[in-house]
Formats: sequence, structure tokens, C-alpha cells
Amino acid sequence: MKKINIAVLGDGGWGTTLAILLQQKGFKVTLWGAFADYVSQLNIKRVNVKFLPHVKIPKKIEITHNLNKAIADKQLIILAIPSQYMRGIIRSLKKQPAFSKQPIYLSVTKGMELKTLKRMSEVIHEELGNIMLAVLSGPSIAQEVAKGIPTTAVIACHDKDTRKYLQNIFMTGKFRIYTNDDVVGIELGGSFKNIIAIACGISDGLGFGTNTKAALLSRGLAEISRLGAAMGARASTFSGISGLGDLVTTCISPYSRNRFVGEQIGKGKSLRQIKAHMQMPACRQAGIAEGVPTTRSAYALSLKYKVEMPITKEVYTVLYKNKSPLKAVRDLMTREKKEE
Repeated sequence: MKKINIAVLGDGGWGTTLAILLQQKGFKVTLWGAFADYVSQLNIKRVNVKFLPHVKIPKKIEITHNLNKAIADKQLIILAIPSQYMRGIIRSLKKQPAFSKQPIYLSVTKGMELKTLKRMSEVIHEELGNIMLAVLSGPSIAQEVAKGIPTTAVIACHDKDTRKYLQNIFMTGKFRIYTNDDVVGIELGGSFKNIIAIACGISDGLGFGTNTKAALLSRGLAEISRLGAAMGARASTFSGISGLGDLVTTCISPYSRNRFVGEQIGKGKSLRQIKAHMQMPACRQAGIAEGVPTTRSAYALSLKYKVEMPITKEVYTVLYKNKSPLKAVRDLMTREKKEE
């Protein structure tokens, strides 16, 4: 296929991984980072020591802090920006002289905007208007994809030709891409599973076993599906790659920042202590986990849509109301008896 020019906005682990994958396929790739000092380090070391250590960034990838330069003459713009910063970066993007509505935009961000409770595609469309926009999600730990470990993901877009076009761009022998038209479901699955991962991490931190984790995974998927359906997604989407697949990966992977947060809470650390640790330059888990703000968003959405989400509620009270993890477990286990 024709080798287009691609910009990846966001130099975290996932953005860096996708930039490397696409460059290895022969595309001309520019990687943009928000912080000039860190971009300078990336250019010198050619290793993203904070988010993707031990993986070399090919010299053919241009790394820049100049947003206008990053998006100029690009046919595909990938948005790999943390959810709470997406709107601000998009507003900066549309002020650039090189900004255009012609490229395809692809969001690879998992999370909800805390203030508005909007999905990332809603935020992007709100700011940029009528553009061609797709989303990519799935069980794709950046470190594993970068190492060439077989991985699957899904691209969702309302336009069939666009999602097939993007499928061809990203597909490799080690990175298999499926397509879907349920944008709402794909985004929600990728966002809400982080809450259950925190719950599984708490279970790990408390020293519980596989029985507990299996219960959290299965019942967590049930409540995610209920809320997703209430918000307009297809319930079946949550049994797929971006739902069950991503849920399992995030709940068991040692690389999962969300599971790590929960584990530390289960071991008695406060959210403030964990945030401080994760923001240290030498920390392998650098960057606060998306599931922390997403828990607040999902709890608010469960109230808005009147959907029962007991696991989400307990994770919320542990994170934001200083509830004891052990008491949260007791309250979950002693709820009113129900049929499955």
C-alpha cells in the first residue's frame, strides 16, 4: 500500500510503540511529545526510559516538541494523549497553521474526560468538528507489542472503508487487527476495564487468590456490559477483544499500571503515596494510571444511568473516600443475595 506520512501525538509507552511499529512497516513517522526537555532526551538517547525502557527508537523516526511541525503534511494523525489532557492538546492542535481536517484521526487513548464524562471520540469531535475519526483499543500492553509478542487489537469507525484502510496500515505478522463499527462499545470497554484491574490489584495486594480474581473478572465484565448497553453500546462488544480480552490482560499483566495501583493500595499505601511514586523519573510504572480518574467518571455515569455497579462503587470509595480495602471486600461479599 502507499506509504503515507504519519504523526503520533504523545510520547508515552503506547505512542512510542505504535511509532516504532509503523516505521518498521516503512511509513514516515513523526513522534511528538509535550515536554521539550524530555523530547530532547529522547532524541539523544533514542530510548523512552520512562515509559518504554530497553526498546530502541529507530533514527528514522523524527521526534519533536513542535506541534505544527509534527502535523504538517500528514495523512494520519494518531492521538496517544492521556484522557485528561486530550481536549487541551486538541485545542492547541487546531490553532496550528498546518492544521487540517483532511487527515484521518485515530484515538488510541483509553479513558473518559472527568469533567464532562465524555468518551475521547466525543471530545475530539466536539473540538474538531466533522473529521474522519477512528479508535483503536484492545489487550495491547506496550512493552509486549514492542517486543514483537503476538497481540490483537480492534479498530472501530463508523465508515467501513476507513476502518479497513487502517486495518491494513497497522496489521503485521505479530499485531493482528480486527474491525468493528461499535465505536461506543470499543471505547467504553477500553476505559472501564481499568477499574476492574485496580480491583484485581487490590485483591493481589491483600494476598487473595485466583478464586477472587476470577470473581472480579466475571462480575466486573457484567457490570461494565450493563453500563455500556445503557450508554448505547452493543452488549456483545464487551465479550470481544476490547472488552473481555483487554480486561483479562490488564488484570493479570505485571506491566499494568492499573493493577499496580490496586496492589499498592491493597498493601496499605495511600493514593497520594502511589501517585508520588509513579511520577518519579526512575519508576517503571511512570505516569498515573488511567483507571484512577476513570473510576470517578464511571461511578458518576452509573448514577446518571441508574446502573448497578457494585465493584466500581467499592473501588471508588477505596480510592476517593479512604475506605478500607478489606471492608470493601466484606461489603461486596455480603450484599443482598441475587441470581447470576
